Amino acid sequence: MRFLVTGVGGQLGHDVMNELAKRGYEGVGSDIHPQYAGMQDGTPVCTMPYVSMDITDAAAVAEKVKAAAPDVVVHCAAWTAVDAAEDEENFAKVRAINVTGTKNMAEAAAACGAKIIYLSTDYVFDGQGTEPWKPDCKDYAPLNVYGQTKLDGELAIAAATDRYFIVRIAWVFGVNGSNFIKTMLRVGKSHDTVRVVNDQIGTPTYTLDLARLLVDMAETEKYGYYHATNEGGYISWYDFTKEIYSQAGYKTNVIPVTTEEYGLSKAARPFNSRLDRSKLVEAGFTPLPDWKDALARYLTVLDIDSL
Repeated sequence: MRFLVTGVGGQLGHDVMNELAKRGYEGVGSDIHPQYAGMQDGTPVCTMPYVSMDITDAAAVAEKVKAAAPDVVVHCAAWTAVDAAEDEENFAKVRAINVTGTKNMAEAAAACGAKIIYLSTDYVFDGQGTEPWKPDCKDYAPLNVYGQTKLDGELAIAAATDRYFIVRIAWVFGVNGSNFIKTMLRVGKSHDTVRVVNDQIGTPTYTLDLARLLVDMAETEKYGYYHATNEGGYISWYDFTKEIYSQAGYKTNVIPVTTEEYGLSKAARPFNSRLDRSKLVEAGFTPLPDWKDALARYLTVLDIDSL
């Protein structure tokens, strides 16, 4: 199989390309930058073919996807700055990337007969209650601009093709890019005490593990909606921070606070980000490992001193 992966300058796209290389698949990476702008860490993604592509340009997308001739498109590119998406001057750009860009990719994939894997988010739901959200639940009620545009991206995928995997993820971390773990490690080095919310509940997702699952999916025709995070139960950001510091050997004191007490955020955040992952096993896919195990593996490859 031949793959086209968007957003290879980010956390997940980078790891998907490396997973493809490990399995011996052909992969073409793409992003908005003229050259590959991700982490030059000597991994195979740095030597695999790369094409600069503006996903908001329908004609360019159609031309470049056709030229790449993929069997599978893995669409990782997205606007993910949740708070910045709330700024009025960014509305058009966020929508162009997350909705129009996704529509362009879906239509181009359909035109060349390719499957498409689209990465979505727990933010398509309203985050209320305590029950885990099931992947086929249609009770959508995004709380913010980012969530609404990701939902509209889902709808654009489903309207363009029936050969899709819509995979919702949450609390993502990887080597190539910014994330909560890196932020908390930086803060923990310079502060004796940190305040972290304890009323937002979910599960982290390690992009290295997720990349393996996405390629597993691409090898099948088990299309539909899925939820994919690491295993290990549901936790708060406070719980996550405590474990990060414990595994990293930090002595930083972590104080639990409510979202209201913490303040600062422009975008409303869901309290309930519990994603029901049972459909993965039902479909015959191997679930992601426990999040504590994922964190331990991540910390071994992270250069903490350079943060």
